[in-house]
Amino acid sequence: MNIYPSIVDYLLNMPVLGEWNDAKTILNRIASVQPRDWRLPLTACEAVGGSLEQGIPASASLACAQIGIILVDDMLDDDPRGEYRRIGAGQAANLASAFLSAGSQAILYSQAGPMIRLDALSSLNEMILAVALGQCLDVQNPQDEDAYWRVVENKSAPFFGTAIHLGALFGGASKIAGEKMEQVGRVYGEMIQIHDDLRDTMETPANPDWTQGRSPLPILFARLVDHPDRTRFMELYGNIADEGTLQEAQEILIRCGAVSYCVDQLMRRSQSAEKILRSIPLVRADLMESLLEAVIAPVRKLFDAVR
Repeated sequence: MNIYPSIVDYLLNMPVLGEWNDAKTILNRIASVQPRDWRLPLTACEAVGGSLEQGIPASASLACAQIGIILVDDMLDDDPRGEYRRIGAGQAANLASAFLSAGSQAILYSQAGPMIRLDALSSLNEMILAVALGQCLDVQNPQDEDAYWRVVENKSAPFFGTAIHLGALFGGASKIAGEKMEQVGRVYGEMIQIHDDLRDTMETPANPDWTQGRSPLPILFARLVDHPDRTRFMELYGNIADEGTLQEAQEILIRCGAVSYCVDQLMRRSQSAEKILRSIPLVRADLMESLLEAVIAPVRKLFDAVR
């Protein structure tokens, strides 16, 4: 089943979105690249014994929330690829508000029972509030590890926790099982953040995290931990656009233990998520296990290559 047209159809059949050309354009364009995250509620829904059809409202809700969050996040990050560059900050802000509201409407528009819709609305609204705080903290560019993890706990973790929680709720999970699935989702979100930080800092050409002076976890480690190459790393970090500096800086990330540290943090969270999963009576536990493995596998491959 191609779930993306189903999600779009569901949303465009709701009042307002189906009549708003700019909103339809953004929705269709993003759906065309088949965002991985939109599938998360469906995975959780099937894992607890529900069907793909049951999970479509949950995925539609998450899709709207994610679009709204990204519209805002791109403006906060001054991202040159952001939608606001094309349509203006005012219009982007207005559409962000619309999509965030549409996420709630997608839940209310569903045929799920009233308690499922109430719990889903609560989960969604708590996530949006937490992510707003996370975005606020993120633009301050955390300068120590405690501040870094506080951003992750308020930005990545709530989003992915709610993605999994919504799917579990619409799949018919009990309250306790749904809460445990949310915990797995939060840990998964932390894993995604670590994975993305590693990928972004080790890719070429230099990711904006380097050129904009940001501090993803590997860079933060290399800046703060006392190691022989620390002074040289700071010199490179301040001039990463110079030819040849990126490769040298990345080699220091490997030598100083930054990459190893991130892999260790990732594996610890994977084990934690697996432990929670074992306590949930899932119909398709393999689906959630595969979700975790998909994050671990490329990082394990990277680690093996640089050791």
